[in-house]
Amino acid sequence: MSDSLSSRPQTAAANGRLWGERAQDWADVQEGQFRAGYEDVLVRVGLARGTAYCDVGCGSGMAARIAADLGAVVSGLDAAESLLAIARQRVPAGDFRAGEMEAMPFADRSFDVVTGFNAFQYAANPAIALAEARRVTRPGGRIAVLTWGSPAGMEAATLVAALRPLLPPAPPGRPGPFALSDEVALRAFAAQAALRVLEVSEVDCVWTYPDLPTALRGLGASGVANRAREHSGDEAVRAAHESALRSFRQADGRYQLKAVYRWLLATV
Repeated sequence: MSDSLSSRPQTAAANGRLWGERAQDWADVQEGQFRAGYEDVLVRVGLARGTAYCDVGCGSGMAARIAADLGAVVSGLDAAESLLAIARQRVPAGDFRAGEMEAMPFADRSFDVVTGFNAFQYAANPAIALAEARRVTRPGGRIAVLTWGSPAGMEAATLVAALRPLLPPAPPGRPGPFALSDEVALRAFAAQAALRVLEVSEVDCVWTYPDLPTALRGLGASGVANRAREHSGDEAVRAAHESALRSFRQADGRYQLKAVYRWLLATV
């Protein structure tokens, strides 16, 4: 891209603080709720031994660990150093870097496969972030974007909605977590980066927590929850989550709810 790096949106500092505040809780509890989505996409993109792979918004590295187990040569980008520290422990041979999605610290045509799991919609400018993913992907390589499915009727979406009254007003033009959930919007997002769409599919995940304290730890570890906590206080966030969780309590004391993710696979 012709613009200077300094003129692109800068979101890593804010996102790194918000998503990294409770990094261990995220790694221990909440990241595992997405595992079925990671596995579905990583198998579908055709990872094999020696595949050069990069996960954008890699968090604490669960997807990276799965990719490494499939034989891929793993790299990752995230805004939160505390999450990256866990990723490096999980995949010691991986190349994990802190930086901006809108200005990825990797050379052109570095990777065969690039993924973004619930990542691009948190960029200040998702279109620039996806264009950067395209830049670092080799010709013929694949890019996978996983995002939320339609929130209508989705059990997990009620947990996201529970925090809305506790959040400060979003900056003008800032996309929300469900900005790419509609298939038409997701396909248009890929087309904007000149990607050729190969497939759009959905995957179901079941969020399961053994008890209420564990559920509150996991749900409270997200960047959205930390932003709500800064604005409205820890007790308000805890109460909102606890109230939203009540209908998902099972007879044995577990909490279980369904989430749906939509993912797009494209090629450069």
